[in-house]
Amino acid sequence: MSVLLPTTRWTDACGELATQLRDSDELLICHDDEDDPVTEREEHPEGIRFIAAGEPEGCSGKANAIAAGMEAARHDRLVWTDDDFHHPSDWLATFSADYETHGPVSEVPYFVGRDPLSMLLEPLYASACSLPLTLGNQIWGGAVMFERADIDESAFLDELRRTVSDDGLLMEHLQVTNVGRTRIVPIGGTIHEAVERPVRWTQILRWHFPGAIAGTFLLSLLVLAGAVLAPIYAAAGLTVLHLAVNEVLGVRRWTAVLAFPAVFMFVPLVLYGLVRRTFVWSGRRYRWHGKFDVTVIE
Repeated sequence: MSVLLPTTRWTDACGELATQLRDSDELLICHDDEDDPVTEREEHPEGIRFIAAGEPEGCSGKANAIAAGMEAARHDRLVWTDDDFHHPSDWLATFSADYETHGPVSEVPYFVGRDPLSMLLEPLYASACSLPLTLGNQIWGGAVMFERADIDESAFLDELRRTVSDDGLLMEHLQVTNVGRTRIVPIGGTIHEAVERPVRWTQILRWHFPGAIAGTFLLSLLVLAGAVLAPIYAAAGLTVLHLAVNEVLGVRRWTAVLAFPAVFMFVPLVLYGLVRRTFVWSGRRYRWHGKFDVTVIE
């Protein structure tokens, strides 16, 4: 199999995945250019190849890296993953066994905040992002395995080089079984990052799943109205609801008690995400005019 890991720096995930490769497997570190810090490492485990994707034009940096990695990969079975969460020693072997049983498979992220705003929004990320992926058999680009024959690869790569969201697009080309294993993914670190993330996610829903963003916004308004009119009942209900969501996801976090105040931030952030003209992702600013109309501003 070929494991695609978009990253510009060497993280723990690089070493974790390298130790899990079988003799015929390969790990493709998909980065931007030869000046990236990840290429400065003098020694690295066998089975690793560095793929310089170049600067993105008309798509996100991650979409560009994934496209370059798929074109360079030597095998038909592909794994997409991210560099920001822990991959236990049996991760690849378990994932492969899942594929043999179910066909294309994916896992679930649980986003844990590293700054006050991201921490406040944890319950809503769990209920609005992680839970639907689990219950709806949807794809998380940080952990998905499929084979080239499972998609129309030529059409997919053409579209991937003209859009922002790798997994949002893959959902339109591939049906998976979400095996429900949850991976803890730290996010944020600064308030700026915490604000930019929901902008990007809102625009992904806007262009790929417009019905979902409309429903999410309407439901959020109704919940917000209930929180204003009956705050005690709303606080109790939302806390219990998010404790239940965490149980389904197999995660126990005290931040479930923040569900009530988070509602008052969520609606303005969704609205802000819909009207915002640009957003920043991994150091680049993008203007997303349409699903396949993207400008890299800087």
